[in-house]
Amino acid sequence: MKATWNGAVIAESDDTVLVEGNHYFPESALTRDFVTFSNHRTSCPWKGQAHYYSLLVNGELNTDAAWYYPDPKPEAEHIRGRVAFWKGVKVG
Repeated sequence: MKATWNGAVIAESDDTVLVEGNHYFPESALTRDFVTFSNHRTSCPWKGQAHYYSLLVNGELNTDAAWYYPDPKPEAEHIRGRVAFWKGVKVG
């Protein structure tokens, strides 16, 4: 699987976990040059609190385009250390 945005590969791995239609990539698969900080947080009743990353590619910012669960609830433990994407990031 490959996650791309704005002409750049954001993450690539054969080891993704599919949850609710989203592929969660291992954090080690991220191309760190394109990943930047975000303060954004959301909450999921069964996964826990999601933290976000923004993407910066070719001078363009995609705010809060990736999320992860640093401390997932027990039923979502299988996505610990993994990152998923949205906001125009193509995964396939």
